[in-house]
Amino acid sequence: MSKVPTITLNNGVEMPQLGFGVWQVADDEATAAVSTALEAGYRSIDTAAIYENETGTGKALAASGIARDELFVTTKLWNSANETWTRDNVLREFDASLAKLGLDYVDLYLIHWPRAMREDYVTIWRAFAEIAASGRAKAVGVSNFHAPQLERVIAETSLVPAVNQVELHPDFAQTELRAVHARHGIATEAWSPLGQGRELLGDPVLARIGAKHGKSAAQVVLRWHLQVGNVAIPKSVTPSRIRENFDVFGFELDADDLAAIAGLDAGNRLGPNPDEFDWS
Repeated sequence: MSKVPTITLNNGVEMPQLGFGVWQVADDEATAAVSTALEAGYRSIDTAAIYENETGTGKALAASGIARDELFVTTKLWNSANETWTRDNVLREFDASLAKLGLDYVDLYLIHWPRAMREDYVTIWRAFAEIAASGRAKAVGVSNFHAPQLERVIAETSLVPAVNQVELHPDFAQTELRAVHARHGIATEAWSPLGQGRELLGDPVLARIGAKHGKSAAQVVLRWHLQVGNVAIPKSVTPSRIRENFDVFGFELDADDLAAIAGLDAGNRLGPNPDEFDWS
């Protein structure tokens, strides 16, 4: 049995709070990386159509011998600018992801970016509702949505996203957006939960807290995510780092630790602003 705690999504589905991400992992490397993660104890794997590693990820899942109902698999729709997004286009792309993964269903399907300037995300979301109703995605959600886009899909459809996956780390803690999530019962999932390993993991505050607990700065940050209620999906292709990132259950941050980490939030976004990102 996995020791990873779970959160209950707004449709009753249980989601592991710590998962393994494969962003920027080549397809031929994904099989080994995901296999290592599964051996380490991860049971939640996060991929996406644009990562071009759904096939390699699926090979690792199939070879693992782990029962399907013990796995939690997420993928995402890349709603590219050269498409006119209709229901049929969404269903076609979803079918393609399932085929590459070699699965009959995924546990979570996300709209990768809102592309708010195109205003087609509500059309896409209605197709997602159909996918959810079919049972081929146990839950559906969004990624990189700001509050106005969340409020719009909720107002114009009968389906509240189960998850919003956004850039989130101690240097960009997304406090206001997390409050919106809490109000609507949307789970917060963090991509780049370690701040992409930049200056964040060299911060002396994290080093001090790590020394106090006999843990690395990365382990401290992942423990922070768990304790504040986020889902986190760290990514690595290094076996020792994959295992280290999973070793975050034998200690607990105290109130002073949490307050010190809260003080690191400088609002520094590393990735693109969803309100401006269109790639067209």
